[in-house]
Amino acid sequence: MEGGRGGGVGKKTRAVTRKGEHEWVALIAGPSEWGLRSGVDSRFFSPLEKTSPRFLGCPSGSPSPNSMLRVLLSAQASAARLSGLLLLPPVQPCCLGPSKWGDRPPGGGLHAGPVQGLQRLLEQARSPGELLRWLGQNPTKVRAHHYPVALRRLGQLLGSQPRPPPVEQATLQDLSQLIIRNCPSFDIDTIHVCLHLAVLLGFPSDGPLMCALEQERRFRLPPKPPPTLQPGLRGGQRLEAALSCPRFLRRPRQHLIRSLAEARPEELTPHVMVLLAQHLARHRLREPQLLESIAHFLVVQETQLSSKVVQKLVLPFGRLNYLPLEQQFMPCLERILAREAGVAPLATVNILMSLCQLRCLPSRALHFVFSPSFINHISGTPHALIVRRYLSLLDTAVELELPGYRGPRLPRRQQVPIFPQPLITDRARCKYSHKDIVAEGLRQLLGEEKYRQDLTVPPGYCTDFLLCVSSSGAVLPVRTQDPFLPYPPRSCPQGQAASQPTTHDPAQRVVLMLRERWHFCRDGQVLLGSRALRERHLGLLGYQLLPLPFEELESQRGLPQLKSYLRQKLQALGLRWGPEGG
Repeated sequence: MEGGRGGGVGKKTRAVTRKGEHEWVALIAGPSEWGLRSGVDSRFFSPLEKTSPRFLGCPSGSPSPNSMLRVLLSAQASAARLSGLLLLPPVQPCCLGPSKWGDRPPGGGLHAGPVQGLQRLLEQARSPGELLRWLGQNPTKVRAHHYPVALRRLGQLLGSQPRPPPVEQATLQDLSQLIIRNCPSFDIDTIHVCLHLAVLLGFPSDGPLMCALEQERRFRLPPKPPPTLQPGLRGGQRLEAALSCPRFLRRPRQHLIRSLAEARPEELTPHVMVLLAQHLARHRLREPQLLESIAHFLVVQETQLSSKVVQKLVLPFGRLNYLPLEQQFMPCLERILAREAGVAPLATVNILMSLCQLRCLPSRALHFVFSPSFINHISGTPHALIVRRYLSLLDTAVELELPGYRGPRLPRRQQVPIFPQPLITDRARCKYSHKDIVAEGLRQLLGEEKYRQDLTVPPGYCTDFLLCVSSSGAVLPVRTQDPFLPYPPRSCPQGQAASQPTTHDPAQRVVLMLRERWHFCRDGQVLLGSRALRERHLGLLGYQLLPLPFEELESQRGLPQLKSYLRQKLQALGLRWGPEGG
């Protein structure tokens, strides 16, 4: 390709593409390093190229706004000088693109049609006034990517005639105000596009529009890299600096282990160990050496730690489903709970929640949190609802896992559903989940009437998919059966394995459990504590569990393969459906 740079107005070079020869036209007079804009079809460029200064025909620094204004709004402006705006590619909405499991309606959401319809109206507007009306009269349908579309269309309207009529200042001001009001919701690419288009349209560099866009652009700049750690710092100080560093997430785990090994025990402060515990829990790092170090620190510093600090140190053990080898770990926690239980109720319950995930609930602490005085004390606090939810889960664990417990229990009137909806991590990562494609596979395989999705069963566990199965193995319509098993269970053999296929009920309940990648620790082998607890309790309640691991789901290529996979899984349990299944 030749002629990638040039300086004169109207100077042309040529580039050969698959569609033949296309002319390259300089936008305006300027230095050679500004770059030129091609008339090649925009689909030959990546989205990042479309928002780059080279692609948009703009320099990294803004040209003189007065010269731009004279070029663009002058009645004598030639079509060649305005061709840059006409050659800008259409701005695509960020939400468009193929979905993971085949083509869906563009946008993938409820408002995809109106949003795209508004984009077409903006692209077909016949005057600046009409353009402004479409934006102002449809506030609920306007998205961030519509503003670059409007600016680009405004440039096309200005350059569509040899002698474009002057644009009313009120129109430009109204458009500026719309962009200023909504630019905090723009992503960085949309802000860059708006900046370049605003320059081309001649908006003053010190005007409110350019200032607002520049301010938003600066807010989105990556933070400055932290200063390098001084070699003179001691081991504990280096570790604390590393844990507090914004770039800590990118550091390998070996860096953590080395820093911890170099630190002397007296240099490790509670703040350092809390940062380490929080990092391990947040990023699902089941690193035994680091977890054992936290457990040893907790035992050594037992008398110096409050329950509010202990709850943070214990958090990764429950979340990562890791019971430390430190022999004094549980006796130490029991002594801390006995000493601090009445001081910080929420911290006390948080510690017990972590121990519940590890199946290590101390009876003495349970007696205290289920006592009427403790329950009455937390009822008037701001965190009463979350404490009652945790106490409800602890009561369920006592019911299912502690047959020898004879102490007080949570009164029935105080009990609330444990997890009445999918967990936050599942809702946040729903677009990466296999739930939609599995639901479609079950719908085509069994029919909509033979399974329930996201059903919450007593005492409050949300299931992914639930089937009702007769004693002969036939999958029954859910509407003809009670999908819930009784709670408390009428006869729940303690220690019953969660994978046992039968219950004493005439109709079995089979729960398909999605095991997504983020349901495991980072190594992908051990379920997180909350997931293991849910599966353990559902099995003890009498539900038959059918896990669907993410490795198997990711290996299925398309819906036909997934249906075959689900058929094999269900048939392996002896299930039947269709005409032969009743």
